[in-house]
Amino acid sequence: MAQSAYIKFVEGSALSSLSLDELKEQLLHYKEQLQLTGKQLGWDYDDAGFPYTIETKPEAEGKWFYLKGKNSLYKYIVMGPGKDQNGETEQHYVQVVLPDDSTHGDKAKGNEFCKYLAKLWKAELHLFNGRTMYFNPRK
Repeated sequence: MAQSAYIKFVEGSALSSLSLDELKEQLLHYKEQLQLTGKQLGWDYDDAGFPYTIETKPEAEGKWFYLKGKNSLYKYIVMGPGKDQNGETEQHYVQVVLPDDSTHGDKAKGNEFCKYLAKLWKAELHLFNGRTMYFNPRK
């Protein structure tokens, strides 16, 4: 059964919503940061830190995309924005899905990406194992 993690934009978050293109841009920025780190260390760190290519399918245009693994340790991670309607309020989120055939490496990288993005956006993170991490300022 597929597992999902959610990065929820709550009160105090840096963003209130996010588009699919903005999510892709943020992942590409993450990859650029890894390239710069690798340059400082003198090795190709971006391939180890972000071992995926960003792919889209025609039926998913504008809704979601997936990260396809470059080697046998990684297969797929699916990502996309969404929103829930709670009464009169809308809550926007980013859903990260591990398909049935994903590997332990995908789960580890999925957790890593989720924590990075949630911390950056000061959001509430609901992990694959059901636990919640709060990066938003709370009183």
